[in-house]
Order: sequence, then C-alpha cells, then structure tokens
Amino acid sequence: MSDSKRYSTLVNNTILFAISNFGSKIISLIIQPYLSYALASPDVMGVTSLMQSVANLLIPVVSLGVSFAVIRFGLDRKVDKSSVFMNGLATILLGFALMAVCWPLVRLIPNAADYLVLIYACVLMSCLRTLCTQFIRSRMLNRLVAADGILTSATLLGFYYLFLDVLDLGANGYLLAMACSDALSAIFVFIAGHCRQYFSFKKFNKALWKDMLRYCIPMIPASISFWIINASDLFYVQGMCDGIDGKSSTWWVGLLKAGYYLPQIITIVGQIFYEAWQLSAVTEESERSAFFSKVFRVYAAVMFCCVAGVIWLCQPMMHVFREDYFLGWQFVPFLTLASMCTCLNNFLNSVYVVYKRSTSSFYTMLVGAVVNLVLNFLFIRWFGPWGVTVASFISLLIVFLLRAYSTHGLLEIDFHPAWMLLNLGLIFVEIAMLFKLEHWVLPVTVLTFAICLLNFREVFAMVEKLLGMVLHRRKKSN
Repeated sequence: MSDSKRYSTLVNNTILFAISNFGSKIISLIIQPYLSYALASPDVMGVTSLMQSVANLLIPVVSLGVSFAVIRFGLDRKVDKSSVFMNGLATILLGFALMAVCWPLVRLIPNAADYLVLIYACVLMSCLRTLCTQFIRSRMLNRLVAADGILTSATLLGFYYLFLDVLDLGANGYLLAMACSDALSAIFVFIAGHCRQYFSFKKFNKALWKDMLRYCIPMIPASISFWIINASDLFYVQGMCDGIDGKSSTWWVGLLKAGYYLPQIITIVGQIFYEAWQLSAVTEESERSAFFSKVFRVYAAVMFCCVAGVIWLCQPMMHVFREDYFLGWQFVPFLTLASMCTCLNNFLNSVYVVYKRSTSSFYTMLVGAVVNLVLNFLFIRWFGPWGVTVASFISLLIVFLLRAYSTHGLLEIDFHPAWMLLNLGLIFVEIAMLFKLEHWVLPVTVLTFAICLLNFREVFAMVEKLLGMVLHRRKKSN
C-alpha cells in the first residue's frame, strides 16, 4: 500500500470510530457522576467498585484471553472465520465451566461471597459480548461496533436508573445492570452481525484452537498483571486506609473511583485511536518502522496535550459529582499520567500483536505488576491513599520503557526521548503548581497552553500532510 493511502486509511478509520463512538463515550462520561448521586455514599461506591474489579479479574481467566486471538486470527485472510468464532466460543464455555467448579475458591476473594451469582453473570455476559464484538471487528464491521457501543452505554444507563433509582438495589443493582447490558449487547451483535452464519459445531478446528491458545494464553497473566496495576489500588486502599482522616476504607475506595473519572478522557481518546490502529498495524506490511515512528510521534503529542488539559480541569470538573466527592481531584493528576502510559503501552503492544509475540506482552506487564505491588504498599504508608496513583504511574512507565527496549529488536521505532522527557517534565511542574500554589489558575493555565503549543507543530504537520494527500487525490481524480 502507498504511503499516502496507509495514512489516509488510519485517519479515516480513526475519524469513523470517533464520530460513531461519540454518543457512547458521552454517555460513559455521564455515568460516573450519575452514580455518585444514585449510590448512597462513597462507601457504597467503594463496594461496587471492588466487586466490579473482582469481575474484571475473572474475565481474562474464564475466557483464557481468547478475545485477543479472535481478532488477530480473524484478521488473517487465510484462516476460516467460522472456525475462529467457534473456537472462541468453545474456549469461553470451557473456562466458565471450570470457574463454576471453582465456586468455593472464588468465594474466598475478599467481599465476593455476598455477590457471587451476580459476579458470575457479569463475567459470562462480558466474555460473550467481547467475543461477538471482537469477531465483527475482525470482519471490519466498524459501524456495527460503534452502534453497539452506543446501545451498550445507553442500556447500561437505563438499567442503572431502574435498579439503583427505581428499585434501590444498591451494589446488587450495579452488578445486575452490567450483566443485563452486556447480555443485550451480545444478542444485538450476534443478530445484527450475522454471526449465526458462522455458528456451526462442525467448524470447531482443533489444530487452529491450539494455535489460538498458544497465542492467547500468555495474555492471561498479562491481563492479570494489567489488572494488578490498575485495580489492585482499590484493594490496597481498602486494606490499609481505614481510619485515615476519620474515614472508612470503603469511603476512600469510593473517592479513588471518582478520581478515575477525568482520566477516562485519556482512555477514550486512546481507545478510539487503538480500534483503528490495530487494523492498520496488522494489515500494513511495508516500511513498518517509518509508519510506526510517525504515528507514535503524533499519538504521543495528542496524549501530552490531553494530559495537560485534564490536569488543568481536574478541580472544576469534580464539581459534577456530589459535594462529598470533591477531594477526588487529588487522585486525578497521576491517574491521568497512568492512563497516558496505558495508551502508549497499548500502542507498543500492537508490535507484539503484529509479530505474534504475546509472551513479551506478558513479561513486560508482569514486571510492572510486581513493581506496583511493592510501591502500593510503600507509598500508602508514606503518603496515604494518594500514594497508589503515583505507584500506578511509575509501574506503567516502567512497562513502557521495557516495551520500548524489547520491541526494538522487532521494529525500530523512533521515540524522540528528549522531546518526551521535556513534555513529562513540564507536566510534573504543572502538577506541583496545582498542589502547592494557592492561586494556581493563571500559572497552570499558561503552562497548559505552553505544553499544547510545544506539541501543536507535530499534530498540525501531520494534519497538513494528510490534507495535502486528500487534496492531491481529489485533484488527480478530477
């Protein structure tokens, strides 16, 4: 594929996902503040967050990480798509059966015993939904993926209203809403994506299944390691922060959960881009090093601008929550940096996906998880509940550095380290101003715009180049 066409394809897909996902992303940004009013207190928010984290831990174990294999092998033109779908379904059903057998062990997870049936329902429905959405994504049905995102977010909000406001079911209603929303999504995608025509027990392919498992099983510990970095914070805070400032540990968990709200903006930007990027990363085969390097520079520039903007807005934006959640802004700055590192790590993970090196994804994430476990313990002792956010950022930064080094042997990407260090240094100054200055608004505003100006040239140069390509192509066609 020509240089102009590959960039145009990436941009077209990114714009498509951005426009079509706009509705679902707006709804997802509404949900978190809504929950602060729908749930009785930060304590209840804390319990629901812990249970959701338990479900998120079990999902990759039950599915054996097969969703990664479904999209990777589904994109391969030489592989029968029916076999990919049936192998994925068989893996999930087998994993869920094993989890059912392990019911007594799952009960031992802290706080899980009272919500076990709903946790199991959440896990199964989430696995089936992910199977269907990854399968249609591998068939390039991008508009359907976007429509499903809107449907899922809208139904989730509706079920939250029914189970939390109308029926007042508390944490049980929170989990029930997630299970029902995922179930509707799976049914919708299965029907609208014509997955029925790929459903045939005869299409189960044992040889392909072994290849898929060989690819995806290393993703399980990688996913668990990712969970440790992102979700173990909640359990550390619950276990170590009881009584700090006269508040319960679940209260601090609820406040930390509210602190994840603004970093969602970074995650959303990264998600939209990555949905388009993973298609280009796998299918574009010529001059990959130059392609990856150019895209990384622009992607990182956008990330730095978004991080600076989110930190700038973290105090005023927390007013969308109920008043007793306002202090959650103190968790935001380093959680935002952690979200940026997650997005950049996903970008580098696409190199492992291209070359089917899933074990490298595991090793790098495992190191980050071990570092996170140690730092969480130390930083909570030194800094209180806020320490977990710094621990998450440092852990994910280490993962990025390891992946930058390990991918060098597969693909030479120019990371522009001096430029990245300058951006990171300016953001640290912005965070220090926010915490240390009583009248922070003007200096933080000036620095935020300085960071955006530093990165504007990179973004504008690529946009200009792309516009030139589009105009050139139109001129040619005329």
